[in-house]
Amino acid sequence: MAICMPRIIKKSSTAGDVPKGHFVVYVGEKQKKRFVIPLSFLSKPLFQDLLSQSEEEFGFDHPMGAVTIPCSEDFFADLTSRLRK
Repeated sequence: MAICMPRIIKKSSTAGDVPKGHFVVYVGEKQKKRFVIPLSFLSKPLFQDLLSQSEEEFGFDHPMGAVTIPCSEDFFADLTSRLRK
């Protein structure tokens, strides 16, 4: 089931569907879900902290072809909703 959030796109399709100004991340602790999020999140301290934690766990080798973030989908949805405010 897809989560409808403004500016966050959750899909299971190809990289060709990433709109300009967005990038792909995979989120989840066991099963990874693909999210397309705005590039503007990269400048937000909360998101930078999450990326730092992801780097510690996964490093820079991302076999899925995008950044992998090892947190629950609920946590990620909460964080991204705070970033949109």
